[in-house]
Order: sequence, then C-alpha cells, then structure tokens
Amino acid sequence: MKKLLLVKEIYAEAFKDWTYRMLKKYFKVFSWFWLALFAITLYAFVYRLSTGFVF
Repeated sequence: MKKLLLVKEIYAEAFKDWTYRMLKKYFKVFSWFWLALFAITLYAFVYRLSTGFVF
C-alpha cells in the first residue's frame, strides 16, 4: 500500500503543472481563433456595406 501511495504522489507531482500549461495554451489558441473569426465577420460586414447590400 505504501508503494501505491508513493507512485500516486510521484504521478501527481509530475503532472501538477501540466494541466495549467494545457489550459493556458488552449485559451491562447482559442483567443487567436476568436480574433480570426471576428476579423472575417468584420470584413464581410464592411464588404456588404461598400457594395450597397440592402439589409
């Protein structure tokens, strides 16, 4: 039982910071994706306004 607890502690210590790094990268990628989608939407809106599209 003591070995199992030791392995559990080593495992927890090894991956303690891993989830924070993954979340940080995920939110960074998500923010760039959101910015790209917003830029595309803004471009489409300006294009429709400049070509005289009737809303």
